Amino acid sequence: MTKQHIKQLTVTLITLCVATLSGIKSAEAASFSVVADGLNNARGLSFGPDGALYVTEAGNGGNGACIPSVTGQGSLCYGATGQVLRIENGQTQTALTGLPSLALADGTNAGGARDIQFDASGKPYILLGYGANPSFRSNLGNVDLGKIIAPDFATNSWRSVADLSNYELVNNPDGSDVNSNPLGLFIDGDRLLAVDAGANDLLSVRNDGSNLQALAVFPQEILTNPVFPPSGEPSTEPGQVPDPTEQPPSQLPIQVVPSSVVKGPDGAYYVSQFTGFPFPEGKAKIFRVGTDGTTTVYADGFTHLTDLEFDSVGNLYALQYANQSAWKGNFDGSLIKIATDGTRKTILSGNGLEAPNALTIGADGAVYISNRSDRPGQGQIIRVETSQSVPEPTAVAGLVAFSVFSLGSLCYQKRNRNRAKTLPWQLHTSHQSLIRTND
Repeated sequence: MTKQHIKQLTVTLITLCVATLSGIKSAEAASFSVVADGLNNARGLSFGPDGALYVTEAGNGGNGACIPSVTGQGSLCYGATGQVLRIENGQTQTALTGLPSLALADGTNAGGARDIQFDASGKPYILLGYGANPSFRSNLGNVDLGKIIAPDFATNSWRSVADLSNYELVNNPDGSDVNSNPLGLFIDGDRLLAVDAGANDLLSVRNDGSNLQALAVFPQEILTNPVFPPSGEPSTEPGQVPDPTEQPPSQLPIQVVPSSVVKGPDGAYYVSQFTGFPFPEGKAKIFRVGTDGTTTVYADGFTHLTDLEFDSVGNLYALQYANQSAWKGNFDGSLIKIATDGTRKTILSGNGLEAPNALTIGADGAVYISNRSDRPGQGQIIRVETSQSVPEPTAVAGLVAFSVFSLGSLCYQKRNRNRAKTLPWQLHTSHQSLIRTND
């Protein structure tokens, strides 16, 4: 496998049943209720100044022009099927329609509206994903995929603020294959921060679109003794599975695949990692990025992280898309709380939490999550009570700063194996976009 090939393989989504870790207790199931159901590739969510919950749907593509999927699974075709939902008092309404969307013919592997955030004045901004080589984007026409846009809900319109995918095309900060899939957005005063899972960087831009630059770049990591999908089984990254007649590599460079960004109480930015193919369990990290771009590892030992959020007292909530390597086909996820002293608690694991994408904390203290985020017509928004949680054993070592203990991946039996081998939402495993057979 060439280094270039390995990189292209990392854009698909967005955790070992570690039998050797003893004493790990299963998390006690927290209660949750379904706030909305039947959504099309539900992604980001945020409370607006009116107190309503706003949710982005990436849509299910359409019958428009097509471009090749980075995973080699087929063509991603365009349609204006993305939208923003407004949820209040149990009622769901559309706040914005006609957003650009890319997806496979069955509506999976969708790229489009990824995140929504409101600035201090209540003005909304939306991050649109992409999940392919930016040079192909012109084949789709004049579309806003791969950009930050400022919507006007009253007129069902928007304007472009910053073109993140073009920044990757022109600059390619990590020097790897050219690929772009913006995933997470955060607003810090007059600055908009976004992570690009395909480009492996953290970008900063003024809210007027000026001074777009890479604040931090995440280089490839070296994975020792990688575990690959069994030979002959379906995979979202067939080109990355070693030939069974050859000795598998003992070391493999993989993409970092940043998936979200949030600002901490200390003023630094915290970035979650999804990891690239072969999606090693227990290898995802939370990075701390100083305002000067200095990057360190804050905590490690996770699998497939997709979002982070601090509560009002400084606890950090981390959302785990899957507790096992994505290619195993078990997409039971976890909601993990990291206290200010570094101790960890699993609030919810499995028990209905499946392929979650994003979270936000409501004024009621509950955590709202986009669940089953990797599939059309089956997405949910759930409300999780956080009162019931079980501390993880400190024996599972793993933190790198503030003595944050490493979380051992929870073991589950494989289910739905047929739908496994295609990662979730276009992320970028090599630069593949959090994608999965289902998204």
